[in-house]
Amino acid sequence: MFSVTVRDHVMIAHSLRGEAFGPAQRLHGATYVVDATFRRAELDPDGIVVDIGRAGGALRAVLADLNYRNLDDEPDFAGVTTSTEVLARTIADRLADRVHAGALGTAANGLHGLAVTLHESHVAWATYERAL
Repeated sequence: MFSVTVRDHVMIAHSLRGEAFGPAQRLHGATYVVDATFRRAELDPDGIVVDIGRAGGALRAVLADLNYRNLDDEPDFAGVTTSTEVLARTIADRLADRVHAGALGTAANGLHGLAVTLHESHVAWATYERAL
C-alpha cells in the first residue's frame, strides 16, 4: 500500500460536554496540526498516489470552513461533542466528499483510503481512517 500525507493546521474554539472533559467543558481554543493521508494499492499512471498540490488544496479548503470558528455556534455541530476524534472524522468525511467530487483529479479515483490525524500537541493526537 502506498500513501502520501499532506499537512496543514486549523484554529477553533469549542467547549466539550461531560465530566470526562474536566476544565475543557469551558469554552477554550485549540490549534490542531492536521495530517491527511491518502492511500492506494498501486500508483497511478504518473507513478504517484495523488497530486500533492491538489491534496493540500483540498485539505486547506476543508479546514477553511472550520478555521477561526467557535464550533459551539456552528449548525453542523449542534448537539455534538466536538472531541478531537469527532473532528478527525468530520474532516475525513469532508475530504472524501471532495475526492468523490473530482477535486483531486480523475487519477484520485484509484484511491482506496484516507486517514486524518489531528495533533493536539506533540504528545497527543487522534486519527480517523475510512475507505474511499
